[in-house]
This record gives sequence, structure tokens and C-alpha cells, in this order.
Amino acid sequence: MPLGTLDRTPPPFFRQGPSALSKLVVFSAVSVFLMVADLRLGLTPPLRAAIATALYPVQWTVMRPIQAAGNVGNYFTSLHRAQQTEAEALRRLAAQADRHLQLEQLEQENRQLRELLLMRDRISSPAMGAQVLYDTADPFSRRIVIDRGQTHGIEAGSPVVDESGVLGQVTRVYPLVSEVTLLIDRDQAIPVLNVRTGVRSVAFGQPSAAGDGLELRHTLASADIEEGDLLTTSGIDGVYPPGLPVARVSRIERRAESSFTRVQCEPLARVQGALHVLVLQPVGAQLPPPPEPEQATGRQRRDRPVPGSPINRSAP
Repeated sequence: MPLGTLDRTPPPFFRQGPSALSKLVVFSAVSVFLMVADLRLGLTPPLRAAIATALYPVQWTVMRPIQAAGNVGNYFTSLHRAQQTEAEALRRLAAQADRHLQLEQLEQENRQLRELLLMRDRISSPAMGAQVLYDTADPFSRRIVIDRGQTHGIEAGSPVVDESGVLGQVTRVYPLVSEVTLLIDRDQAIPVLNVRTGVRSVAFGQPSAAGDGLELRHTLASADIEEGDLLTTSGIDGVYPPGLPVARVSRIERRAESSFTRVQCEPLARVQGALHVLVLQPVGAQLPPPPEPEQATGRQRRDRPVPGSPINRSAP
């Protein structure tokens, strides 16, 4: 069969309708018409609203997993941030509490130092400031250690006071530190004077589990003493200057079967928790030395008659 007799048209199954150029012209014209109509008549907004309303359930359903994943991520992120913020707030609170505690300690120490300076102005004896280092480890004694010793001029027997009154007495002196026995120690005693009555007595240390204090021993039942009486140093021992506050009478026990009264006193000094103290010079060290006895010459001793011996009356 010759080639010219073949049918070159596509079969009906493969026919594509209008040409591409025709489609382009038609759709371009429709697009221009729709744009002009939308601009002039506003046809597309209702159509868009209808389409958006119809598609909203589909959009909501599709966005649920994405929003859920985002909410979970935000939750863990917020939780981590909140934990970090809480840890930072706790750290700042601890630092502020530490600073507040230090401030309170400094204020208390400053107040004690000012009161100690006022006490120093009231005392005529030479005084030296000292800081309490620690309490001794002996559970049967009441002693503290201060940061002044022989190199600072501390002497054994020197009185020790704080801003409220007499605290104790230096009993041991080392090159750099000294040991102070408190008034409440069982081996410590101090002469006192009742300011109200002017009666002198001796206060002894009385440590106990209920509370450490002082006791006026050998006090007669007829003695004029009342609770609240102020006891000061009498100054007759040559150690403590007179007039220093020592204790206040806290309890009086009068017994019918005994001629003596048990008098308990509460020390005025800070026997527990003292930070700074004053070490005074003993009163005996401030007194002038006693005059030396006159030394008789050898000739006077030879000429002095011996009692009971006859007088030698030799003729000239």
C-alpha cells in the first residue's frame, strides 16, 4: 500500500478538542472578565466566604495535631523555664538570707561594742579590749579564751567585764591568749555590795543544769535582802574596781529549820555568747607600793639595848 493512501488523522480516542491557543484566549478573556467583575461588582468576597466556611472544618481538623504538638513543646519549654526561674529565685533568697544574717550579726556586734565603749568611759581603771575566741572544752568548768596574752600586757588575776557588768577573772596567761574563768564557775568567788542596803557579802559561782548563776552563801535569815536587789563589786579584795555591776538577786529561800537563807543571783554580764570584753588592770597593781621600812644603821643596832639585859654603865 502506498504511503499517500494512509489516513494521518488521530483516531477518535486520542482527539484533544480545541487547540491550546483557543483555550488560552478563552481563559484569558474569562480571567479579565472575572477581575473586572470583581473590581466593579464585588462578586468574589461572598464566594470566598462560602468556600472558607465550607473548608473551615477541614482546616480545623488538619491543624489539631500541629497545635497539640506545639502545646506540648510550649509546656515543656515553660516548665523548664519555670524551674530555672525558681532555682534562681531560691539562690537569690538564700544569698539575701545570708546577707541579712550577717547584717544582724554586725548590728549586734556594733551595739555591743558601743555599749562596751560606754562601759570603758565609766571605768577609771586602765582597760584593754579583747575578743572571745572560744569556750574551753572542759564540761566541768566555765571558762573562755580571749585573744590577748603576755605579749599584750595581760596579767593573771585581771578582771574581765563586758558591756553589762563583771564577766570573770583572768586565771591563766599564755604568750598570745589568756584563759578567763567566769563568775558562774564553782571555784570563783567575788566580794559584792548590796546597793540598796550597803551590806557586803561574797558571791560564789553556782553552775547547774537548770541555769548557771551566783549564790550568796552564809546569809542570815534576818538579813535585809529582797529579790531584785542590785549587787556590785565592793572593791575590798584589791582586784575588782568598786561599783561594777555583778548580779541581781533572783530568788530567796528562807527555811524555818535553818538560820541561814539561800540567796540565788542572776549575773548581769553575758556569760553565754560574749563576743568582746574589756580586761582591766587589777586594783592592787594601781596602788603605790608600800613604803620600805627604815633600815637602822649598824651603829644604831649595836647601841640599841636588848630587852632584859642590864645596861652597861661603864665609867668614862
